[in-house]
Amino acid sequence: MKTKDFYFDLPKEQIAQYPAGRGESRLLVLNRLSGQRHHHTVKELPNFIERGSLLVFNDSRVRKARIFGRDSHDKKIEFLLINPVKTPEKWTVIVKKASKKLGGRFRFADETEAELEYDAQNGFMLRFDHAIDDAWLDQHGHIPLPPYIKRADETVDANRYQTIYARDYGSVAAPTAGLHFSETVLSALKENGIDTTFITLHVGLGTFLPVRSVNIRDHKMHTEFFHIGNEAAAKIETAKKERRKVIAVGTTTLRAMEAAWHDGALRRGQQSTDIFIYGDYQFSTADALFTNFHTPESTLLMLVCAFAGVGRGESAGRKLVMETYREAVEQNYKFFSYGDAMLLL
Repeated sequence: MKTKDFYFDLPKEQIAQYPAGRGESRLLVLNRLSGQRHHHTVKELPNFIERGSLLVFNDSRVRKARIFGRDSHDKKIEFLLINPVKTPEKWTVIVKKASKKLGGRFRFADETEAELEYDAQNGFMLRFDHAIDDAWLDQHGHIPLPPYIKRADETVDANRYQTIYARDYGSVAAPTAGLHFSETVLSALKENGIDTTFITLHVGLGTFLPVRSVNIRDHKMHTEFFHIGNEAAAKIETAKKERRKVIAVGTTTLRAMEAAWHDGALRRGQQSTDIFIYGDYQFSTADALFTNFHTPESTLLMLVCAFAGVGRGESAGRKLVMETYREAVEQNYKFFSYGDAMLLL
């Protein structure tokens, strides 16, 4: 299977630059078996979920991981902090427009300084002169909007690029499917007899780095960290045993559940995964998927195609999803992080 098989044309004006109100985005409902597609809005979602079903959300909180430093020539350089390396003074980073020759000391907000290092195992790293925590980032960092949003982060993003149920800091990109949910939508789900639970996957490089290999089987995912508590695991396992539908809210939620599933149960506690879901992957946990429209040739789109192909084969799933994406383009849906949503039943 080739990476180019997951390419589609998208007019740039359909890449959402600002979010709609929570629950107000459009919702494309796709039946994987019949191929039927219907157009609705997210606030209508409770009408398509069976009573007794369980929705599973990712409650990771996005940290203000984008920071700006100045080098010895006073040139402004943008950094994206990914993860601390053993201590909170040293972080792996992505450097915008960087080369391996880039190095030296950089000055940041409140006169904080850091030395930029590089090695083959970790890539670029910043060694700060004091611990960098989320309190410091909340004060001096910026919301890490994805590069296809062609503007600087604004006050609205501090709230809107965060789910309303976000809990622990750790993500460098939002689990975007959850951005659609308002208190009104969550209340409607509860009133319709639909249960909810929360797990945590901190979104990192594994989720959003592009696939650069020609053959997708050659792509290697970066490790991401996740946590599944006893209550959430018990709810998911019980729903599976009772043959009630489990709906994953977002690809990150689905990846975490699949990574933790073993011998008919979920492993509890802190875990990590580099799972890459594509092709004829056999899913064990979710019966439906609520997700956004994803970028061309991305691992997220490949996962959605695999999910659409369950019971029908990998080529059928890819064909169905790519047809659905073309229809979404024709119907002027908005794409990517701040865009519209899709429900695969």
